[in-house]
Amino acid sequence: MSHRFLSVALNELLSVTRTGERGFRTCAEHVASSSLRELFSAIADRRRSAAAELRELIDRCGGDPGIRCVIPGAARRGWVNLHAALKLNDDGALVDECERGEDHALEVYRNALDDHLPEYVRQVVLRQFEDLMNDRQQIRMSPGEAAAGGTVITSYGEHARQ
Repeated sequence: MSHRFLSVALNELLSVTRTGERGFRTCAEHVASSSLRELFSAIADRRRSAAAELRELIDRCGGDPGIRCVIPGAARRGWVNLHAALKLNDDGALVDECERGEDHALEVYRNALDDHLPEYVRQVVLRQFEDLMNDRQQIRMSPGEAAAGGTVITSYGEHARQ
């Protein structure tokens, strides 16, 4: 993998990780359930640590942690309905949005792992990917998920109960 493509891949991971941290912090501030608040805060802290680790990798590879992703806004794609979920004032809607954000982050990490990363980079990215999968599972098993009641938020911010 060329230096340029490695830098772009790492910056895309950094962007999606930072966005995830902000999304989880926002959800932690607005969720009613104390157990979900603790879970979302813990995940946000893990994303902050992961972002710091990615910045170190970018520096080590001689890259610039400030360059933009290949696709503008790609990192936010997973959290596109967060504001609509906040307006619902419903823990289940926030859990759904966190799951959607994690699904997108997992996709970005899978794409990075499909690239030919240097071994020391691959080890970090793979560990972070596994952490994402564990966090995704915790969200899925969270008490708020059972209370979600099938809230669906469309891409236009509309919602419906199933």
